Amino acid sequence: MVEKMYHFEQGRIPLLISIPHLGSELPLGIEQQLTDVALQTADTDWHLDLLYQFAADMGASILGGRFSRYVIDLNRPASGESLYPGQTTTGLCPEETFRGQPLYRGGSGPKQGAIEERLRTYWRPYHQKLREELDRLTADFGTVLLWEAHSIASVLPRLFKGKLPDLNIGTNGGASCDASILDAITAQLADQPYTWVANGRFKGGYITRAYGQPQRGVSAVQLEMCQSTYMNEHPPFDYRTDLAEKVQVVVQRMVGAALHATERLAK
Repeated sequence: MVEKMYHFEQGRIPLLISIPHLGSELPLGIEQQLTDVALQTADTDWHLDLLYQFAADMGASILGGRFSRYVIDLNRPASGESLYPGQTTTGLCPEETFRGQPLYRGGSGPKQGAIEERLRTYWRPYHQKLREELDRLTADFGTVLLWEAHSIASVLPRLFKGKLPDLNIGTNGGASCDASILDAITAQLADQPYTWVANGRFKGGYITRAYGQPQRGVSAVQLEMCQSTYMNEHPPFDYRTDLAEKVQVVVQRMVGAALHATERLAK
């Protein structure tokens, strides 16, 4: 039962790619409560399993969510507290889309009892597997890189001004990973066509902040990519191989450099 709450492929190197917002599935009982807009699951991190196929080929472990973030957001704390106080964001069990459109037909989201059930059914199994795999890799290799893979529409006025940089690197202001890892990542970005920022609007979500503990051998990095770099941002949200092949080269260099820096820390 637990295994069905996520997709998982165990790897052989000290790298775990976590894609918590990969899923777009909606359980029937929840689907029936949602608006037509919600049924499009537009705020999914579409196609990141395809974009990060190179990491699977390298031997990385891959963990991805199955169910839509509209069911429950795996990258929010179980308490529901805001990760960005004072800024507009979506919560543990969102009631609006990123554009502010209502998700529920009745206008209000799940009550506390339903939220607790979603935590037990969807949120905790993902985090248990994440913890289990990080512990396994740390025991085997000493140091581990947790790479949080995310994507988002490039223009969302409700959440940020203007167009987001193409590549948004988050390390919780430097607290979630060793400084040498961030340096290795940014060194790959000098000669490439994409705009980028480190610890700007997106500093890392709950997973980056909670599991990134470099003093204990786990360095966590979040990459929030503009979806315009690899796909069409409007329904039906098609994967654009012509775009993806170009940005994939850059992302692969970033991940590879971060992994090598992580491995050096174990020596």
